[in-house]
Amino acid sequence: MQSKLPNVGTTIFTVMSKMAQDHNAIDLSQGFPDFDCPAALRDRVTHHLNDRRNQYAPAIGIPELREQIAIKVEQLYACRVDPDHEVTVTAGATEALFDVIQAVVHRDDEVILFDPAYDSYAPAIELAGGRAVRIPMTVPDYQIPWERAAEAITERTRLIIINSPHNPAGSVLQREDLDRLAGLIRDRNILVLSDEVYEHMVFDGDRHHSVLTHEELREKSFAVFSFGKTYHATGWKLAYCVAPAPLSVELRKVHQFVTFTATSFIQYAIADFMRDCPEHHLELPAFYQQKRDRFCELLGDSRFTFTASAGTYFQCLDYSAISDQSDVEFVQHLTREVGVAAIPLSAFYAEAPDTRIVRFCFCKDESTLERAAEKLCRL
Repeated sequence: MQSKLPNVGTTIFTVMSKMAQDHNAIDLSQGFPDFDCPAALRDRVTHHLNDRRNQYAPAIGIPELREQIAIKVEQLYACRVDPDHEVTVTAGATEALFDVIQAVVHRDDEVILFDPAYDSYAPAIELAGGRAVRIPMTVPDYQIPWERAAEAITERTRLIIINSPHNPAGSVLQREDLDRLAGLIRDRNILVLSDEVYEHMVFDGDRHHSVLTHEELREKSFAVFSFGKTYHATGWKLAYCVAPAPLSVELRKVHQFVTFTATSFIQYAIADFMRDCPEHHLELPAFYQQKRDRFCELLGDSRFTFTASAGTYFQCLDYSAISDQSDVEFVQHLTREVGVAAIPLSAFYAEAPDTRIVRFCFCKDESTLERAAEKLCRL
């Protein structure tokens, strides 16, 4: 059989988590917490599970949840959205990203994305028959080179994908970046897919600049958010996409044939929690900044070099002073011999630069970070 994705193997996250398990290493590779979601949220899950909320939910999400999403969007981003026509609940952010790409990308369309790019983007573009046009971000600050983006636009450009806060690099787009993007697509038939799943993890007094805050961009954008990231429950695979009604119509056409709907009782539980505990997401920046600061402090005497992450719960470290190995070889060595698993940054590139940088996840208990840092400082 001829493969539709001949150049795609098993995702690096699966590979490294399996290697961590096989070698009993501390897993700082795949981005999931080793602490639980809030007790009040778990209580609401149990309540709705036992309250017969176990059948299909509406395809676009239960009304109560979509209403809470609309309230949150207006409070955070001063953007009023219609919960019935502009909010769609999906089975995880990866599904939302896939649905958007399948909905708007036609054969031979071009999609601009910026390397290092999250690894689900390019395969979804290929499955849609499109072509990924990959532009490297600047190193080491991981900013978008807007001049190169402008040069890459052609008559076939259909979509531009941005990601902020950025996985894996931890950089954060500013208002000026959104203005540059808006200028690029003005008077052009180009849409934006904005991956904003780490919206609540922006540090050092900065703020998240969503496309929803930009009056010009939000009319041409799909914005994707994650409940799993926000509520420390990645295994629940629940997310949502906010887009203008005409764009949401197209998104929903695909969504109904991918998952149709997301888990019912979890939707009811999160709707309750959003209504009753809005302070949770407001406190997340400080919560994760403390973890970032502690991890960086613990690595202060190591031979790694780094700039503290501006957002997400990932920290990139340069190991140039430690090894000449490729990043893939280095993370394999770390996992097998040192006992700490990480992700090689080259996995996010079409053509990786000649750097020695790996990504660590710090959404862990302090004791986990301390044990990992102790091992890393021995290198």
